[in-house]
Amino acid sequence: MRFGFAASSFIMRSIILLVFHASIVTPAALHLKRDNDTEPYSLPSDDPDIAARTSALQLKHAGWTYGPPKAGNTSFYPTGALGGPAAQQQAVELGQFQDLVSANVTSDSQKAAAAITAAGGLKSLDDYAILYQNQWQASVPKGPFPGMLTNYTDDLLFSMESLSLNPFRIVRVAPSAALPFAVNNSASISGDSLESLQSDGRLFLSDMSDQNELPTSSAGKYTAPSQAYFYIDNSTGDFLPLAIKVQTNSSSLTYTPADSTNDWLMAKMLFNMNNFGHAEWYHLGATHALTEIVYLAAIRTLSDEHPVMAMLHRIMKEAFAIRVAAEQRLLYPGGPIDSLFAYAAAGASQYTTILYENGQSSAFQANYFRANLESRGLINSEFGPELKHFPYYEDGAVIHDSIHTFMQAFVKSYYKSPEDLAQDNELQSWIAEAGPAQIVDFPAAPLNDVDALVDILTHVAHIVSIVHGTLNTNTPVASDASLPFHPSSFWSPIPTSKGITDTDLMKLMPQVQASIGQIVLLAAFNRPSFVNSDQTITHMFDDKELLARTNEETRAAEEKFREDMNAFSETVRGRKFDERGLSQGMPFIWGSLDPNTASYWLTI
Repeated sequence: MRFGFAASSFIMRSIILLVFHASIVTPAALHLKRDNDTEPYSLPSDDPDIAARTSALQLKHAGWTYGPPKAGNTSFYPTGALGGPAAQQQAVELGQFQDLVSANVTSDSQKAAAAITAAGGLKSLDDYAILYQNQWQASVPKGPFPGMLTNYTDDLLFSMESLSLNPFRIVRVAPSAALPFAVNNSASISGDSLESLQSDGRLFLSDMSDQNELPTSSAGKYTAPSQAYFYIDNSTGDFLPLAIKVQTNSSSLTYTPADSTNDWLMAKMLFNMNNFGHAEWYHLGATHALTEIVYLAAIRTLSDEHPVMAMLHRIMKEAFAIRVAAEQRLLYPGGPIDSLFAYAAAGASQYTTILYENGQSSAFQANYFRANLESRGLINSEFGPELKHFPYYEDGAVIHDSIHTFMQAFVKSYYKSPEDLAQDNELQSWIAEAGPAQIVDFPAAPLNDVDALVDILTHVAHIVSIVHGTLNTNTPVASDASLPFHPSSFWSPIPTSKGITDTDLMKLMPQVQASIGQIVLLAAFNRPSFVNSDQTITHMFDDKELLARTNEETRAAEEKFREDMNAFSETVRGRKFDERGLSQGMPFIWGSLDPNTASYWLTI
């Protein structure tokens, strides 16, 4: 795709790419339920008609089989007489919903195009704010997070994005670790040498150099892999950027806050490209591919009368639609990724595969909420000071712990002892199915600990709500894909020497058509109609059939969960800037995990 034609054509093309053709509809039931599907869910040992249960499960096991992965070489995708049509139907339903979303985006994009044309185009970085000024009322009514358009030059905004918008790559540098690059003027910036910061446990690294082999897209778009150091300031405790190393084919330059405003801003923007690329393709593996295979293994081994199967059906709603969407409407040659991003669509699939195969996005237990953050030195570190502010952890912990409390009540209402677990042949088959399903780092069979089952279900719910809500859906258009600070590509070659001018910087930036195209693409992922609806985290377990067929303990736990989430939503929505102009230590107000805004399921 080239950008030499009218903006309206570009916009419509970008939107159409997200819409499915209705001709692929194939009706299929997701479950095989018996006639008594209003009876309470039960473990196999408590089912009065175990023969019928076993027969239905055998049909389901035969009808849901493991097929080739989609959108990267990650987890298996459903095939079989039941699995194939059911997954296809989910894709159709997503496409039908996306039609409605796209209609709103189309209308809004035309208003944005008219507004920027009336303003005389994009002549400076400040002009990009015009693209958002009341232009996206139907698709992104709240616009970017407060502060994102006005405070983007603040170093604290840049650094704190790695503790909120994408906290999944940054690590605290161990005292014994080899440093990837030097910063000769570290002391003049931070007050300490690079080595002193490291030995004190105050040095952090976000390394995007693994993007160096990814293929680029069509001519005219540019990026390069980068590495960034951050540090905890010894006097204020603020989490700040120290340096960014940019590696092009012909140069290697290290930028710091001591460089010119334009040079430093350009380096931060380039890192943001890498960071957003990591966030989105990590998200595809870590949320969609990983939970899908856990779910598919459960479908093959758990009866639909089983309470754990019922819970998974609830939180994995329409889960198999997304990778079809990515493959058919984003990742093909000449599609939106090739047209708007510097790394090609083939590179996106390749990066998704890399992050999955090396375990970063695929390891199940290693990515448990606190275990993952501890392994990277972000919480409970054995060396160095605590982070003064860690928004992702602060908000995520509230929701995660409430999910865990609910799951504990739910699981222990059915399993009173380890013996109950041991006697549940369906559940043990699910755990053992991790082998054929090739689930990475799943708990080993047999499962003898009731709390381990609580952790498994908590983690699946955590991924589809907290992790997904942090990285995708409503978040990108409001933050880490917002302009001008987060261009998806540079549009002229990356400088190989320092000293760029205002004119040089604007040549790097996307112009009107590409800018609107970027917003269009991310606005299509937004879900404003879900706000304050039953599709949000608050209502994760608020399902009529699920609650009717479980038990009193589960119903009481769901009510408490809903109360807690409503209370936390009020906290998130009540946030303001403090006397320093900060919220959660950031010069923007982060609302990704508002439980009455973020969805409880993998919407897109």
